[in-house]
Amino acid sequence: LPEVPKARTVAPSDLGGAKILPGDPAGEDKDAALAKGRLVHLLLEHLPHAAVTDREALGRKLVSASADYTADAEQLVADVSALIAMPDLAPLFSPETLFEVSITAPLGTSRMHGAIDLLQIKDDHILAVDFKSNRLVPDKPEETPEGLLRQMGAYAAGLREIYPTHRIETAILWTQSATLMRLPDALISNALNRVSLP
Repeated sequence: LPEVPKARTVAPSDLGGAKILPGDPAGEDKDAALAKGRLVHLLLEHLPHAAVTDREALGRKLVSASADYTADAEQLVADVSALIAMPDLAPLFSPETLFEVSITAPLGTSRMHGAIDLLQIKDDHILAVDFKSNRLVPDKPEETPEGLLRQMGAYAAGLREIYPTHRIETAILWTQSATLMRLPDALISNALNRVSLP
């Protein structure tokens, strides 16, 4: 039998386009920015379901065991703990919320494989949220860097394949400003359409 070619695997975060706004300090020290981002993700994954009184101790334990640990990691623990406790963001961190959810789905003629930072699955709709620790935060969804819009478009497309009867919503949690920015579907779909997939 002829060999069937394997579909190329793509990551939603590798679809091209800028990830930060022009002038963001992260552009000058990418390694430090990436390390900080990984620590923020680690804390947001594990602290929400811990008791409020245990969060800072757990956070310090997590960052001290991480290869990304730096002297300012202790401040990150306090910042993330405060973010989780904000009343406006409390619905994001409810007990049924899922964190770091793997997703695999068709994307054009390729296959997407990635992980969604935060996922809430309701009876009729789904909310997918990505955590971003960018220092410069856009004022409105339309100013979101192209690479992030493409990433969220890929998540939405994958979730539609898996949950065809659900309404899919996406948002970015900008940890620097503690802002949840919901992204219009047309905005992320158009960004995904600008990706050239093999």
